[in-house]
Amino acid sequence: MRGKQAPKRDIEGDAKYNDKAIAKFINYIMERGKKSVAERIVYDAFEIIKQKTKQDPRHIFNKAVKKVSPLVEVRGKRVGGANYQVPFQVRGERRYFLGCNWVIKAALARKGSGMADKLAVEILDASNGEGAAVRKREAVHKMAESNKAFAHFSR
Repeated sequence: MRGKQAPKRDIEGDAKYNDKAIAKFINYIMERGKKSVAERIVYDAFEIIKQKTKQDPRHIFNKAVKKVSPLVEVRGKRVGGANYQVPFQVRGERRYFLGCNWVIKAALARKGSGMADKLAVEILDASNGEGAAVRKREAVHKMAESNKAFAHFSR
């Protein structure tokens, strides 16, 4: 790797809640630079959550991301001509990214009406410990558990 590593930029909170986590989530949903569309999707999903649960949607969103975020993941490592799936602990930023990404992908895969509706249902399911995103987390943890024997290859 040449030169210095690029400095980490600190993003500002979102427009409505002034929350950095939600601002990051909006950025993950955004496609082709259309931030206003991404904001509309997230805020509409939060309104649907608020109507269904009568609770603060930020609290439910944080709970959902915490339940979906993985603690360990496997990475391929080549040792002596053989490839091993080695379990590694996941850093905080990557943990948040993976959790959000799995929620978004699970919402996109759902059948039904608009993205805001699908996202709201997926966030509610994740906060209750069910849904496709939680199953993905369980699969990743299971894979790491089954490859625990190769943990000594991690660096």
